[in-house]
Amino acid sequence: MQRKAVRRVLPGIAMLTALAAGSAGLTGCTGGSTGGSTSDSKAGGSSAAPAQPGKYRSLPAPCRAAADSKKLKAMLPAPDSLTPEQRDQLYAGVADSSYDGDRHVGCRWTAQTPEETRLLSVGFERVVSYDRGAASDDDKAKQVYVRLLTDAHLPFPGPATPPSPGAANPANPAPPAPGNPVASAPPPAAPPASGAPSAGAPAAGSPAPGSPAPGASAASGTPTPGASPSPQPELGSRVLEGLGTEAFLDDKLSPAGATAAQSRTVRIVFRTSNVIVKVEYSVQPTLPGTVPPSGETQEKARQLAQALAERFNE
Repeated sequence: MQRKAVRRVLPGIAMLTALAAGSAGLTGCTGGSTGGSTSDSKAGGSSAAPAQPGKYRSLPAPCRAAADSKKLKAMLPAPDSLTPEQRDQLYAGVADSSYDGDRHVGCRWTAQTPEETRLLSVGFERVVSYDRGAASDDDKAKQVYVRLLTDAHLPFPGPATPPSPGAANPANPAPPAPGNPVASAPPPAAPPASGAPSAGAPAAGSPAPGSPAPGASAASGTPTPGASPSPQPELGSRVLEGLGTEAFLDDKLSPAGATAAQSRTVRIVFRTSNVIVKVEYSVQPTLPGTVPPSGETQEKARQLAQALAERFNE
């Protein structure tokens, strides 16, 4: 009887011992995993927050955004031979093909008359930074704008460099140094012989200094009758102020030919937050020797660009 009791107790003790060992092993594994997760959470806590996305998440339709009848009619005069339906089609524009309407879209217009051909294009590009930890959408758009500004060979806007104190000024020449005689000054001219005209006096029959040439009008600045008017001054390419976040204008004339007219192309690029806007306006005359004026061409392109900038701020 005693042997049977001992045999019954021993298996029970062995089972309790195995259960206790298994529980201890589970506790050890659980503690190890907990320690690992704590270490990972501390390492990940030091990562910086990603940059904020850009202001614009989509783009407007460029054909409708530029559909200002007054501005388009001033930039693209239609010939009288067009029907009302053809005029509407001309000013509606033709949208550029795009595979992603939220990233890059454009529109084009063409107007032809016997005197000239005018081309207009508008393009919108929404810049997205795929590395938000390194640069935001606005920072990436600024990099794109600076690259376009550099390609146009325009300097990046910055503070003007003041002239050096020792720089020469033709209107106000610097006095000679003390004790240094002016060796370059010519000696005074000897008086002319009696009866001989002085070197500075006009010859007989020639006009007095300052008097208008023969055939010219006496009024200052008045052209001679029959003379062609003076050409308008060229404004040239430059950085623009008050247009979007930053903007520039690029003005180019085609090479002059002996029998061909010169075409002028004005391109305005501006950035508003993470969107780059491009306006390109070209005037191509057909009459040889005709040069489109820079002031009028630039002003029409600038007015359209200003309207587009206001469209994005709505």
